[in-house]
Amino acid sequence: MRIAIGADHAGFELKTLLIAHLERAGHAVTDVGTFGTDRCDYPPICATVARSVVGGSHDVGIVLGGSGQGEQIAANKVHGVRAALCNDLYTARMAREHNDANVLSMGARIVADGLAYEIVEVFLSTPFEGDRHVARLAQIATIEKEECAQ
Repeated sequence: MRIAIGADHAGFELKTLLIAHLERAGHAVTDVGTFGTDRCDYPPICATVARSVVGGSHDVGIVLGGSGQGEQIAANKVHGVRAALCNDLYTARMAREHNDANVLSMGARIVADGLAYEIVEVFLSTPFEGDRHVARLAQIATIEKEECAQ
């Protein structure tokens, strides 16, 4: 799987660990930054990850920060992105099964490394259920288009 990953300074260390973990599992990972622990702003990094998913150069994205909240919000500003904040296994599974989420957001100050590995594995391995959820995603896309037109 082709994965774009990005983090702010708070998520840098977890990002580094996840990249190694994902590459060992055979995934092609693109690191879009940040590349150190110096304070930085997360919105441009999250937008880069999100745009690469919507543009098709990556299958899925991962964004990391202290809580993951702002990162999720920033990624979701890119039309076509369904970023989900998943700091536990249940939300990771539901994000994929019911919402066909294409960007995973996590809080590095909330999730321990081992749990983060598990969350990523659940997110990447859980298929979209389809069925009744397809119509809901279409409704979300319609709202997105309406808002874009204003």
